[in-house]
Amino acid sequence: MRHVLQQGILVILILLLPGALAGMTAAAATPDYSIAYTVTVADDGSALWRVEYRTLLSSGTDVTDFEAYTRDLPEVYLPQFRELMERSAAQAAVMTGRHMEITGVTGDAVMQESPTGRYGVVVYTARWNGFTQGGTTITIGDAFAGGLYMEKDNMLIIRYPETYTIVQAEPEPDNSRDGLAWYGQRSFGAGEPRVVLEQQAFPLLAAAAGLGLVIVIAVATFVFLRRRRKNNGNIPEETPAPPSLTETEILSLEDRIVQLLRSHDGEMHQSEIVRVTGLPRSTVSTVLNDLHMRGMIIKVKKGRENLIRLV
Repeated sequence: MRHVLQQGILVILILLLPGALAGMTAAAATPDYSIAYTVTVADDGSALWRVEYRTLLSSGTDVTDFEAYTRDLPEVYLPQFRELMERSAAQAAVMTGRHMEITGVTGDAVMQESPTGRYGVVVYTARWNGFTQGGTTITIGDAFAGGLYMEKDNMLIIRYPETYTIVQAEPEPDNSRDGLAWYGQRSFGAGEPRVVLEQQAFPLLAAAAGLGLVIVIAVATFVFLRRRRKNNGNIPEETPAPPSLTETEILSLEDRIVQLLRSHDGEMHQSEIVRVTGLPRSTVSTVLNDLHMRGMIIKVKKGRENLIRLV
């Protein structure tokens, strides 16, 4: 069992390191474990690697070996994984000319019960900074310069930010339901799998769609209130919000409305003033309020609206 666990580390090494494919055939006899590699790419170019190793513990000896592996993980196997990731990043940095760094390396081992038996599960994680070139276009794959090999029952999953869409994916993934997934047994060529992502203007479109919805709701509400006002004489006229007018604008409009009142024998309904002047109701209301405060007009309530009279 201990040999099987150590062989799992070797398989991880073979997957990541360029040029290691040549020695894989001898190690690829029927494995009794599975490995899932999940690479979650961020828009800044970094990628969170999660390597999950799973093996069936079919005997008491297997359990004992796994417990021993768990005890040795912090001091023996986790440093091996960290060294592996750092070597992979260093070689990829030379081939791509891009600065790379491995941070946040962790490892954990647990036993899990399932309907099919008891399994030993080892999970390693690491942050690979500089894994891709961040930006509006992200190309994944140049860090796999030496190609990849996956044994049977192994899986590689590449996930990407929600604001990006896939432009190209070679070779075609076996599954794209929860990220792009490829299943072993298979070999990838140099720079594969290659995935090209483009950032979409989704947040902007969503905001525009939301604004359009607000406008539709506002228009529908306005039409509804207008219809209710026509059908129900007991609904009072809404009080408009005062517009932002300069003092000069107010004085000019006041003079215009005063002249209009004089030409109509000194009085008009407020709605008539709005119709004749073509001004917004809120603007007319603001000007009339100012005239009223200055004692130039009086407002007489007539049914549902005001009658405006010159003093």
